[in-house]
Amino acid sequence: MTKSIGQGKKAGIVSALGIGTVSIVHTILAAFGLSIIIAKSILLFNIIKFAGAAYLLYIGFKMLTDKSQLKTDNIISSNSADYWKIYRDGIFTNILNPKVALFFIAFLPHFINPTLKNTILPFLILRTTFITTGTIWCLILAIFASTIFDKLKTKNKVATYINKVCGLTMIGLGIKIALTDRK
Repeated sequence: MTKSIGQGKKAGIVSALGIGTVSIVHTILAAFGLSIIIAKSILLFNIIKFAGAAYLLYIGFKMLTDKSQLKTDNIISSNSADYWKIYRDGIFTNILNPKVALFFIAFLPHFINPTLKNTILPFLILRTTFITTGTIWCLILAIFASTIFDKLKTKNKVATYINKVCGLTMIGLGIKIALTDRK
C-alpha cells in the first residue's frame, strides 16, 4: 500500500510481487524443514528480527524526512520509478520478517495429515494456494490504495499527511517486529 500511495499503482504491484516472491522462498525452506532452524535458534531468530525491524524503521524514517516524495506531480511518473529497487524493497521487507517463516512452521502444518509418509507435496500445494491468495490480496490493496491516492493527489497537503502516516506505519511495524517474542 505504501508503494502504491507514494509511487503509484505500478510500484505497488511490483512491491506486492516482491513480497510474493519471498513467500515462495519461505515455502521451500519450510517444506524441507530449514525454517525449523530459525524457530529453534534464538540467535538466528533475533538477527533476522532486528534486521527486519531496522529495515522498516529506515524506510519509515526516510518517508518522514524525504521531501521529494511529497511532490505529487512526480509520484506516478514511470520514468522516475526504479521498479527493480521497488521489487527488491518488497523482497527485503518480507524476507527480514521472521514471523513469516514461523507462520509456515506453526500454522500450515496443521492442515497436513501427519500419517502421510511424504508431507512435502501436500505442504507445497497448501503453500502455493496461500501464496496465490496472499499475492492477489496484496495486489488488490496496491490497486485500491493507488485509486484512493489518485483522487487525493491534487491536494498537496493531504499527500503530505498520507506520506507521513505511511512513514509512521512503517516505523510502527518496525517497532512491533523488534518487540516480538518467538511465541
